[in-house]
Amino acid sequence: MPIFPQNVIAVIWDFDKTLIPGYMQKPLFEHFDIDPIQFWTESDGLARFYEGRGARRTNGDTLYLNHILTYVEAGRMPGLDNDLLRELGGELSFYEGMPEFLGHLSKHVEGYPGYADHGITVEHYVISSGLRHMILGSAVAPFLDGVWACEFSEEIAQPDYLDSGQMFAGDERRIREIVYTIDNTTKTRAVFEINKGSNRNPDIDVNAKIAREDRRIPFRNMIYVADGPSDVPVFSVVDQNGGKTFAVYRPGSATEFEQVNRLLEQDRIDAYGPADYTDGSQTAMWLTHAVERIADQIVRDRSTALADRLGAPPGHLSED
Repeated sequence: MPIFPQNVIAVIWDFDKTLIPGYMQKPLFEHFDIDPIQFWTESDGLARFYEGRGARRTNGDTLYLNHILTYVEAGRMPGLDNDLLRELGGELSFYEGMPEFLGHLSKHVEGYPGYADHGITVEHYVISSGLRHMILGSAVAPFLDGVWACEFSEEIAQPDYLDSGQMFAGDERRIREIVYTIDNTTKTRAVFEINKGSNRNPDIDVNAKIAREDRRIPFRNMIYVADGPSDVPVFSVVDQNGGKTFAVYRPGSATEFEQVNRLLEQDRIDAYGPADYTDGSQTAMWLTHAVERIADQIVRDRSTALADRLGAPPGHLSED
Protein backbone atom coordinates (compact mmCIF):
# COMPACT_ATOMS: atom_id res chain seq x y z
CA MET A 1 0.00 0.00 0.00
CA PRO A 2 1.44 3.45 -0.92
CA ILE A 3 2.46 5.69 1.98
CA PHE A 4 0.67 8.72 0.50
CA PRO A 5 -2.40 8.96 -1.78
CA GLN A 6 -0.54 11.47 -4.02
CA ASN A 7 -3.63 13.64 -4.45
CA VAL A 8 -1.96 16.93 -3.44
CA ILE A 9 -0.98 19.58 -5.99
CA ALA A 10 1.93 21.83 -4.93
CA VAL A 11 2.24 25.32 -6.37
CA ILE A 12 5.74 26.48 -5.41
CA TRP A 13 6.54 30.18 -5.56
CA ASP A 14 9.66 32.24 -5.60
CA PHE A 15 9.08 35.52 -3.70
CA ASP A 16 11.08 38.56 -4.80
CA LYS A 17 10.03 39.82 -8.26
CA THR A 18 7.54 36.94 -8.45
CA LEU A 19 4.97 37.77 -5.79
CA ILE A 20 6.22 41.32 -5.15
CA PRO A 21 7.60 43.84 -7.68
CA GLY A 22 11.05 44.22 -6.10
CA TYR A 23 13.04 42.95 -3.14
CA MET A 24 11.56 42.34 0.28
CA GLN A 25 14.34 44.24 2.08
CA LYS A 26 12.91 47.58 0.90
CA PRO A 27 10.83 48.29 4.06
CA LEU A 28 13.81 47.18 6.19
CA PHE A 29 16.05 49.80 4.56
CA GLU A 30 13.36 52.45 4.77
CA HIS A 31 12.81 51.76 8.48
CA PHE A 32 16.49 52.38 9.29
CA ASP A 33 17.05 55.03 6.60
CA ILE A 34 19.60 52.87 4.79
CA ASP A 35 20.51 53.65 1.18
CA PRO A 36 19.56 50.43 -0.66
CA ILE A 37 21.90 51.13 -3.57
CA GLN A 38 24.84 51.49 -1.20
CA PHE A 39 23.88 48.33 0.72
CA TRP A 40 23.49 46.14 -2.37
CA THR A 41 26.65 47.57 -3.96
CA GLU A 42 28.56 46.69 -0.81
CA SER A 43 26.96 43.23 -0.69
CA ASP A 44 27.80 42.56 -4.33
CA GLY A 45 31.45 43.38 -3.57
CA LEU A 46 31.76 41.09 -0.53
CA ALA A 47 32.80 37.99 -2.48
CA ARG A 48 35.65 39.87 -4.13
CA PHE A 49 36.55 41.47 -0.79
CA TYR A 50 36.85 38.18 1.11
CA GLU A 51 38.45 36.26 -1.73
CA GLY A 52 41.05 39.02 -1.94
CA ARG A 53 41.84 38.35 1.70
CA GLY A 54 42.37 34.62 1.44
CA ALA A 55 38.91 33.06 1.19
CA ARG A 56 38.92 30.36 -1.44
CA ARG A 57 35.17 30.30 -2.01
CA THR A 58 32.20 32.42 -0.96
CA ASN A 59 28.44 32.20 -1.45
CA GLY A 60 27.38 35.33 -3.24
CA ASP A 61 23.67 34.50 -2.86
CA THR A 62 23.71 34.73 0.95
CA LEU A 63 26.62 37.02 1.86
CA TYR A 64 24.11 39.84 2.17
CA LEU A 65 22.91 38.16 5.39
CA ASN A 66 26.34 38.69 6.93
CA HIS A 67 26.22 42.29 5.83
CA ILE A 68 22.87 42.81 7.57
CA LEU A 69 24.48 41.50 10.77
CA THR A 70 27.41 43.87 10.19
CA TYR A 71 24.98 46.79 9.93
CA VAL A 72 23.30 45.65 13.16
CA GLU A 73 26.65 45.36 14.98
CA ALA A 74 27.71 48.79 13.71
CA GLY A 75 24.54 50.37 15.08
CA ARG A 76 23.10 51.14 11.65
CA MET A 77 20.11 48.83 12.29
CA PRO A 78 19.71 49.08 16.07
CA GLY A 79 17.33 46.66 17.74
CA LEU A 80 16.61 44.62 14.62
CA ASP A 81 15.03 41.37 15.76
CA ASN A 82 12.76 38.72 14.26
CA ASP A 83 9.63 40.42 15.58
CA LEU A 84 10.55 43.61 13.74
CA LEU A 85 11.27 41.63 10.58
CA ARG A 86 7.76 40.16 10.75
CA GLU A 87 6.30 43.61 11.35
CA LEU A 88 8.14 45.01 8.34
CA GLY A 89 6.94 42.07 6.26
CA GLY A 90 3.45 43.40 6.79
CA GLU A 91 4.42 46.49 4.77
CA LEU A 92 5.22 44.55 1.60
CA SER A 93 3.11 45.35 -1.44
CA PHE A 94 2.22 42.51 -3.79
CA TYR A 95 1.51 42.24 -7.47
CA GLU A 96 -2.10 42.71 -8.55
CA GLY A 97 -4.27 39.76 -7.55
CA MET A 98 -2.06 38.62 -4.69
CA PRO A 99 -2.63 37.13 -2.18
CA GLU A 100 -6.27 36.52 -3.13
CA PHE A 101 -5.31 34.34 -6.10
CA LEU A 102 -3.73 31.77 -3.78
CA GLY A 103 -7.00 31.27 -1.96
CA HIS A 104 -9.04 31.27 -5.15
CA LEU A 105 -6.85 28.58 -6.71
CA SER A 106 -7.20 26.31 -3.69
CA LYS A 107 -10.97 26.80 -3.45
CA HIS A 108 -11.37 26.28 -7.20
CA VAL A 109 -10.03 22.74 -6.90
CA GLU A 110 -11.50 21.83 -3.53
CA GLY A 111 -14.95 23.05 -4.58
CA TYR A 112 -15.16 20.99 -7.77
CA PRO A 113 -17.07 17.76 -7.07
CA GLY A 114 -15.05 15.63 -9.48
CA TYR A 115 -11.87 16.60 -7.65
CA ALA A 116 -13.34 16.63 -4.16
CA ASP A 117 -14.43 13.00 -4.59
CA HIS A 118 -10.75 12.08 -4.78
CA GLY A 119 -9.69 14.42 -1.97
CA ILE A 120 -7.57 16.55 -4.30
CA THR A 121 -6.15 19.67 -2.64
CA VAL A 122 -3.77 22.49 -3.53
CA GLU A 123 -0.88 23.54 -1.27
CA HIS A 124 1.18 26.69 -1.71
CA TYR A 125 4.86 26.95 -0.80
CA VAL A 126 7.44 29.73 -0.96
CA ILE A 127 11.12 29.00 -1.52
CA SER A 128 13.24 32.15 -1.28
CA SER A 129 16.77 33.33 -0.56
CA GLY A 130 15.11 36.22 1.26
CA LEU A 131 14.13 36.55 4.93
CA ARG A 132 11.74 33.99 6.37
CA HIS A 133 10.29 36.19 9.10
CA MET A 134 9.43 38.94 6.61
CA ILE A 135 7.54 36.41 4.49
CA LEU A 136 5.73 35.08 7.58
CA GLY A 137 4.67 38.61 8.45
CA SER A 138 3.41 39.41 4.96
CA ALA A 139 -0.09 39.23 3.52
CA VAL A 140 0.52 35.87 1.77
CA ALA A 141 1.47 34.02 4.96
CA PRO A 142 -2.06 32.79 5.83
CA PHE A 143 -2.27 31.09 2.43
CA LEU A 144 1.06 29.24 2.65
CA ASP A 145 1.64 25.65 3.70
CA GLY A 146 5.37 26.10 4.13
CA VAL A 147 8.22 28.60 3.75
CA TRP A 148 11.90 27.97 3.04
CA ALA A 149 13.98 31.13 3.47
CA CYS A 150 16.92 32.53 5.43
CA GLU A 151 16.64 32.94 9.17
CA PHE A 152 18.46 34.69 12.03
CA SER A 153 18.65 33.82 15.73
CA GLU A 154 18.67 36.33 18.57
CA GLU A 155 20.55 33.96 20.89
CA ILE A 156 23.93 32.26 20.50
CA ALA A 157 24.64 28.93 22.18
CA GLN A 158 27.74 29.20 24.36
CA PRO A 159 30.35 26.45 24.97
CA ASP A 160 28.89 23.74 27.25
CA TYR A 161 25.38 25.07 26.62
CA LEU A 162 24.06 21.48 26.53
CA ASP A 163 24.90 21.17 30.23
CA SER A 164 24.52 24.73 31.42
CA GLY A 165 21.78 25.93 29.08
CA GLN A 166 23.75 29.16 28.78
CA MET A 167 22.95 31.40 25.85
CA PHE A 168 24.42 34.74 24.89
CA ALA A 169 21.80 37.35 24.19
CA GLY A 170 23.38 40.52 25.54
CA ASP A 171 21.52 43.52 26.88
CA GLU A 172 19.72 44.29 23.64
CA ARG A 173 17.27 42.03 21.84
CA ARG A 174 18.55 41.77 18.25
CA ILE A 175 19.51 39.27 15.60
CA ARG A 176 23.00 37.87 16.21
CA GLU A 177 23.58 34.78 14.10
CA ILE A 178 22.52 33.17 10.83
CA VAL A 179 20.91 29.80 11.52
CA TYR A 180 19.52 28.86 8.10
CA THR A 181 20.34 29.86 4.56
CA ILE A 182 18.94 28.94 1.21
CA ASP A 183 20.40 29.94 -2.13
CA ASN A 184 19.52 29.45 -5.76
CA THR A 185 21.02 25.96 -5.82
CA THR A 186 19.86 24.65 -2.44
CA LYS A 187 16.32 25.63 -3.36
CA THR A 188 16.26 22.24 -5.07
CA ARG A 189 16.63 20.52 -1.68
CA ALA A 190 13.45 22.24 -0.51
CA VAL A 191 11.64 20.94 -3.59
CA PHE A 192 12.74 17.40 -2.74
CA GLU A 193 11.51 17.87 0.83
CA ILE A 194 8.09 18.74 -0.57
CA ASN A 195 8.32 15.84 -3.00
CA LYS A 196 9.21 13.20 -0.40
CA GLY A 197 7.08 14.62 2.40
CA SER A 198 9.91 15.23 4.85
CA ASN A 199 8.49 18.72 5.48
CA ARG A 200 5.38 17.04 6.92
CA ASN A 201 7.01 14.01 8.50
CA PRO A 202 10.45 14.65 10.09
CA ASP A 203 11.05 10.89 10.21
CA ILE A 204 11.44 10.95 6.42
CA ASP A 205 15.00 11.97 5.57
CA VAL A 206 15.21 14.03 2.40
CA ASN A 207 18.27 12.03 1.35
CA ALA A 208 16.57 8.67 1.89
CA LYS A 209 15.87 6.54 -1.16
CA ILE A 210 12.09 6.54 -1.57
CA ALA A 211 10.22 4.93 -4.45
CA ARG A 212 8.40 7.43 -6.63
CA GLU A 213 5.03 5.84 -5.81
CA ASP A 214 5.70 6.40 -2.11
CA ARG A 215 6.49 10.12 -2.31
CA ARG A 216 3.93 12.56 -0.92
CA ILE A 217 3.77 14.95 -3.88
CA PRO A 218 5.11 13.60 -7.19
CA PHE A 219 6.94 16.12 -9.35
CA ARG A 220 4.21 15.72 -11.95
CA ASN A 221 1.88 17.30 -9.36
CA MET A 222 4.07 20.41 -9.00
CA ILE A 223 4.06 23.85 -10.59
CA TYR A 224 7.06 26.13 -10.01
CA VAL A 225 6.58 29.86 -10.53
CA ALA A 226 9.55 32.25 -10.52
CA ASP A 227 11.03 35.23 -12.32
CA GLY A 228 14.40 34.54 -13.88
CA PRO A 229 17.73 32.83 -14.59
CA SER A 230 18.59 32.41 -10.89
CA ASP A 231 15.73 29.90 -10.70
CA VAL A 232 17.08 27.67 -13.47
CA PRO A 233 18.23 24.89 -11.03
CA VAL A 234 14.67 24.47 -9.70
CA PHE A 235 13.09 24.94 -13.14
CA SER A 236 15.31 22.09 -14.36
CA VAL A 237 14.54 19.70 -11.50
CA VAL A 238 10.79 20.22 -11.74
CA ASP A 239 10.72 20.10 -15.55
CA GLN A 240 12.91 17.03 -15.91
CA ASN A 241 10.70 15.11 -13.49
CA GLY A 242 7.41 15.90 -15.21
CA GLY A 243 6.28 19.04 -13.37
CA LYS A 244 5.20 22.36 -14.85
CA THR A 245 7.26 25.56 -14.90
CA PHE A 246 6.13 29.14 -15.38
CA ALA A 247 8.10 32.41 -15.36
CA VAL A 248 6.71 35.87 -14.67
CA TYR A 249 7.92 39.35 -15.56
CA ARG A 250 7.02 42.82 -14.29
CA PRO A 251 4.26 44.17 -16.54
CA GLY A 252 5.69 46.76 -18.91
CA SER A 253 9.33 45.79 -18.34
CA ALA A 254 11.02 45.05 -21.67
CA THR A 255 14.15 43.81 -19.87
CA GLU A 256 12.29 41.28 -17.74
CA PHE A 257 10.17 40.21 -20.72
CA GLU A 258 13.30 39.52 -22.75
CA GLN A 259 14.75 37.57 -19.82
CA VAL A 260 11.82 35.15 -19.47
CA ASN A 261 11.41 34.88 -23.24
CA ARG A 262 15.00 33.69 -23.41
CA LEU A 263 14.20 31.03 -20.81
CA LEU A 264 11.39 29.77 -23.03
CA GLU A 265 13.64 29.73 -26.10
CA GLN A 266 16.14 27.66 -24.11
CA ASP A 267 13.38 25.20 -23.09
CA ARG A 268 13.90 26.10 -19.42
CA ILE A 269 10.19 26.78 -18.81
CA ASP A 270 6.82 25.73 -20.17
CA ALA A 271 5.41 29.26 -20.48
CA TYR A 272 5.58 32.78 -19.14
CA GLY A 273 3.33 35.75 -18.48
CA PRO A 274 3.10 39.10 -16.71
CA ALA A 275 3.07 39.08 -12.91
CA ASP A 276 -0.62 39.92 -12.81
CA TYR A 277 -2.71 37.43 -10.84
CA THR A 278 -6.10 39.10 -11.18
CA ASP A 279 -9.09 37.04 -12.25
CA GLY A 280 -9.07 36.60 -16.03
CA SER A 281 -5.42 37.60 -16.53
CA GLN A 282 -3.22 35.45 -18.77
CA THR A 283 -1.11 34.28 -15.85
CA ALA A 284 -4.08 33.47 -13.61
CA MET A 285 -5.73 31.50 -16.42
CA TRP A 286 -2.56 29.56 -17.30
CA LEU A 287 -1.93 28.57 -13.69
CA THR A 288 -5.57 27.64 -13.13
CA HIS A 289 -5.58 25.53 -16.29
CA ALA A 290 -2.31 23.86 -15.25
CA VAL A 291 -3.78 22.94 -11.87
CA GLU A 292 -6.89 21.55 -13.58
CA ARG A 293 -4.78 19.42 -15.92
CA ILE A 294 -2.86 17.97 -12.99
CA ALA A 295 -6.10 17.32 -11.10
CA ASP A 296 -7.62 15.60 -14.14
CA GLN A 297 -4.59 13.33 -14.38
CA ILE A 298 -4.84 12.47 -10.68
CA VAL A 299 -8.50 11.50 -11.20
CA ARG A 300 -7.60 9.30 -14.18
CA ASP A 301 -4.70 7.63 -12.35
CA ARG A 302 -6.77 6.94 -9.23
CA SER A 303 -9.74 5.65 -11.26
CA THR A 304 -7.46 3.31 -13.22
CA ALA A 305 -5.79 2.08 -10.03
CA LEU A 306 -9.20 1.42 -8.47
CA ALA A 307 -10.40 -0.51 -11.52
CA ASP A 308 -7.20 -2.60 -11.50
CA ARG A 309 -7.68 -3.40 -7.82
CA LEU A 310 -11.36 -4.37 -8.19
CA GLY A 311 -11.07 -6.31 -11.44
CA ALA A 312 -13.95 -7.00 -13.79
CA PRO A 313 -17.32 -8.00 -12.24
CA PRO A 314 -18.59 -11.54 -12.84
CA GLY A 315 -21.03 -11.93 -15.72
CA HIS A 316 -23.19 -14.57 -17.41
CA LEU A 317 -21.49 -16.99 -19.74
CA SER A 318 -23.02 -17.19 -23.19
CA GLU A 319 -23.94 -20.57 -24.54
CA ASP A 320 -22.21 -21.84 -27.63
